[in-house]
Amino acid sequence: MELLKGKKALIFGVANERSIAWGIAQELKKHGAQIALSYVNDAIKKRVEPLAEKIGAEYIFEMDVTNDDHYERLPTLIKEHWDEFDIIVHSIAFADRVDLKDSFVKTSRNGFKLACDISAFSLVGLSNALTPMMTNGGSILSMSYYGSQKVIKNYNVMGVAKAALEASTRYLANDLGGSNIRVNCVSAGPIKTL
Repeated sequence: MELLKGKKALIFGVANERSIAWGIAQELKKHGAQIALSYVNDAIKKRVEPLAEKIGAEYIFEMDVTNDDHYERLPTLIKEHWDEFDIIVHSIAFADRVDLKDSFVKTSRNGFKLACDISAFSLVGLSNALTPMMTNGGSILSMSYYGSQKVIKNYNVMGVAKAALEASTRYLANDLGGSNIRVNCVSAGPIKTL
């Protein structure tokens, strides 16, 4: 049954076959959605291209969530293919390994900023840049983890970033609900990913 026939989904965060975003992309496609995948740089593009072909993605596009210019040009990139779309999947997270190895109290300022910028602000930035193209409402979905609520050994600054992501989700849901855009954050449970 094609529950999502005619729906268009932008999926951010596919890095390889073990990415949560890749599993979501496959399910959305199976249910009839048209798919577009982002990549952050040329190294990731080489991994995403064959996956895009495998799933029959409409197109792939570059998006580095740490670069303000990329947010500004993103709507133009998308409009080259779609005038509007229905779904954003935000499956983006990163923390410097150094800030995950030792105790949380030793987190560096730059490591804290980096983890929160990539893992949490990116949801806000993408929502701001793209929701004007969600003219028929839609859904924004991001990924969290239990470590945002409870202390998990070596999750450290990523737990703080995921807590910020969850709080951002609530505020975005408040802002965008009136435009019939649902914003949710889900925890898939422990999965071996990149």
